[in-house]
Amino acid sequence: MTTSSVPDSPSALHSPAAERNKQPILEALQALLPTHGRALEIASGSGQHIAHFAAGLPGWHWLASDPSPEARASIATWWPQGPAALALDVQNIDWNLPAGHLPLDLIHCANMLHISPWASSAALFQGASRHLAETGLLTVYGPFVVPDEPTAPSNLAFDADLRSRNPAWGLRNLDAVQACAQEAGLRLRQRLSLPANNLLLVWERQP
Repeated sequence: MTTSSVPDSPSALHSPAAERNKQPILEALQALLPTHGRALEIASGSGQHIAHFAAGLPGWHWLASDPSPEARASIATWWPQGPAALALDVQNIDWNLPAGHLPLDLIHCANMLHISPWASSAALFQGASRHLAETGLLTVYGPFVVPDEPTAPSNLAFDADLRSRNPAWGLRNLDAVQACAQEAGLRLRQRLSLPANNLLLVWERQP
C-alpha cells in the first residue's frame, strides 16, 4: 500500500482511513474501468482519494465535490492540479455540473451513505440516473449490513457509535439500498469485498 505525506498547509485535512483504503479502491477501479472517461466523485472529503485516483487513472478527467467549504479547501491542497471542487449537495435536484463534463462515465462515492440521512442515499441514485452515460457506472464504497450474512463486530460497534452521534446516521441495509437503486433505474452489477470489512458496490443502468 502506498502512503503519502500531508501537504504543508493549514487547509489540508487528513483521514487515516482514506490513506489506508485509497490503494485497494484504486486497484478495483483500474480493473473495472476503461482507460479513458469522465468521472465525478461525490463527497470527496479531504481530497486524498481523488488525488490518488487521478494519478492512478491518468486517462480519466475527474471532478471533485463536497458541500463543505473546509473540505473543498483541503481538496485544493491535496490535488492542486485539478479543477476546483464543486459545492455539490446530492439532495439538490440541480447538481450544476459543467456541460463539458457530461454525460458521466463514472460517479464514485465513498463513505457517505452511513454518515448522512437516508434521503441522501435516494438522491445519490436519482442523480446518477440523471447524469450517467448509458454505459456509465456508479461505484459506492463503505460498510453495509448484508442480510443473512454476519456483520463484523467492528462494523456493529461503528454503527452504534454513528447512531449515538446522529439518529439519522448508521450502516445501511444492502437490500434497502438495492431497492432504492432499482427505483432510480439502476441495478447492482458487481459486489467487491475490500479492506477492512467494506464493500465496493458497482451499479449500472437497468437494460
